[in-house]
Amino acid sequence: MTFTQLLTAVRGGTNEVVIPSLWAQGRASFGGLVAALVYQAMRNKVAQGRQVRSLAITFVGPVAPDVPVSFEVEVLREGKAVSQVMGRAVQNGQVMTLIQGSFGAARESIISVGALPAPQIAAPEACTELPYIEGVTPEFIRFLAMRWGIGGMPYTRNEDREMGGWVRLRGEDQVCSIDEAHILALVDAWPPALLPRLSTPAPGSSLTWTIEFMQPVAELTTLDWCLYRAQIEYARDGYGHVAAAMWTPSGELMAISRQTVAVFA
Repeated sequence: MTFTQLLTAVRGGTNEVVIPSLWAQGRASFGGLVAALVYQAMRNKVAQGRQVRSLAITFVGPVAPDVPVSFEVEVLREGKAVSQVMGRAVQNGQVMTLIQGSFGAARESIISVGALPAPQIAAPEACTELPYIEGVTPEFIRFLAMRWGIGGMPYTRNEDREMGGWVRLRGEDQVCSIDEAHILALVDAWPPALLPRLSTPAPGSSLTWTIEFMQPVAELTTLDWCLYRAQIEYARDGYGHVAAAMWTPSGELMAISRQTVAVFA
């Protein structure tokens, strides 16, 4: 199943899906997909006039592929402008992913501050794409195209503090507009920014992830390349702290991300 097919199932009200092993990331399902599906279940419970402003995500345990996973949503509070919502991915009776989200309606303000400029890098066609290689790269790479334009690829002993480039979905049956669920998958597609510093493969995974969305979401489709850059802020004792952002092809800020990652090397 493609990203759109899985997302459409949850958008239609399905509270349980089976994520195929084609979306595997080692022994787990791709975290960006799991987060997107939980988010969509949360979105279903909130009025459309309240856009998602931020999500705080904790990956409690690996969501196994080919095993049913269900989504539970609790609206914690409905204020005049903001809804606080909790979402969970549950598998075999255990919480595997936990998301706390803030959804807020727009309101008038005298404050308006533009974003810092996007990094300048080569065009997507001039950047090197990470190929899907069966048995080498994660299975989910077949559904996401990443082209490196900043820093090095994983396990190349590159000591840059920055990593990134262009990303978009691939393998979709139809072109559609992207929303916050798609942004979650596109941001999380990238490996931890610490991995290029290694010379040999080693496991790495996100522990916590916070992401903030610029509203309204830019009008893009699944054919558009999005620009991503991650910056290592600190790493020690097997844990790294990474700040990242994503922009449209024209340099409009879409999302701000921060992750705590564990690297077993």
